[in-house]
Order: sequence, then C-alpha cells, then structure tokens
Amino acid sequence: MQTANTMGLRSLVALPIDKHGYIVRFSYLHLISDDSANFITSVAYGLSNKQALLFGMPYNVRTSEDASFGDLSALYRHTVIQHDFFSGTSRLALLAGAIVPSNNDRNPAIQTGLVYTLFKDRYEIDIDVLYQVGLDNRADSGRYDISWQYRLSPSLYPDWGIASELHLVTELNGRWQQENKITHQVTIGFQWVNPTWVIEGGIVKDLNHNNDLSYLLSTRFHF
Repeated sequence: MQTANTMGLRSLVALPIDKHGYIVRFSYLHLISDDSANFITSVAYGLSNKQALLFGMPYNVRTSEDASFGDLSALYRHTVIQHDFFSGTSRLALLAGAIVPSNNDRNPAIQTGLVYTLFKDRYEIDIDVLYQVGLDNRADSGRYDISWQYRLSPSLYPDWGIASELHLVTELNGRWQQENKITHQVTIGFQWVNPTWVIEGGIVKDLNHNNDLSYLLSTRFHF
C-alpha cells in the first residue's frame, strides 16, 4: 500500500487526507522564455476522511523589481463516492470555494469543480476540472488536469518495512481565461515518494500559443 499517495504534479486536489492530517507543499514553476517564476505554497487539511480544505498562495516573480503575491485559492473537497478493492480504490469528490484577491486592485471569484481518482496496482489516474466565475469585472477562468502515475520502483512491495517509491508522471493540462483561447500543456516528471515527504519535478511544455517550456520543482510534507 502506498505510504504517501501519489498525485499529479500540477494539482493538489486529488490527494486523500486522513482526519486531522495535513499536507504542506512548496512548488516552484519557472517559465524559461521570459525568465519569470511562480512560488506556490499549498496547504491541505483533513476535516474528516471524506472532507478536506485546500489552500494555495502563489508568489509571482517577473524581474527582481517586479514580484508580488497572487490571489489565495480556497477549496472545500467532499468525497461523494468511494469504492475500495483489494489492489486499489476509486473515488469521486466535488470541489467548491473562492479566489480571494491579495490586494484591492483585483476582484474575487467563485470556483467549483470535481476530481476523480482511480488507483490500482502500480498506476494511478487523476482527473480534475475547475471553473472559476469572476465577480465584478474579473474574467472567468478554468483549468483541467489529467494525470497518470506509474510506480517504477519497487515492482513489488517488501514483506516487511516501508520502501521508498519512484513514480513516473505524465499529464495533460489545460488553462483558460475568458476571451482567450485555452492553452493545452503536457507535463512529464518523476516523484520520489517516502512515508512522510515527497520530492518531485518535471518539464511543462505548451502545445499551442508560443510552445513555451517551463520546469517544475516541488516538495511536500505529510503530517
């Protein structure tokens, strides 16, 4: 059984959390073409085995003189369907929350969506969709993430003890904002999974627009 479950590199919404458990994640996404970056701090807290609160706060860096906090994302996740079987599980959860601006120059948004996970043997599939309805003059936006993770090592779990795991991750991601075309992306990376911490990273490539290339580094801690 996985000790610190895998999930997609680009999203936090799929990961299960025990009651009163929490996860802290620090990620860094660097866009190579214009040398800009996002530092994202994410926190997830388990209200129960089927309910969780998810928070994310980005810090955007354009140049050494142009850096600022982005908007706080707050989500409530409720697992409505879960089916556990011998070699895995499947679950469906609904998402609802808000985008809270970090300054008075921006307006808030309401967000809603869903996330589905299928975990079996050595692979896991996570699919999430999130739509954000802008208030006042804020544009609507949306995103999707389809992630497939495969455990490269160990091929079989040991009879005793807990082994570290190495996972291959491939994803198809989409980002959309009102009055703009959707940007489709592909992400490929690895996760080194340990009982209470994970180190992960990958490469993100836009499939349209300017075919921009980014790299992602992340670490998370499970408590």
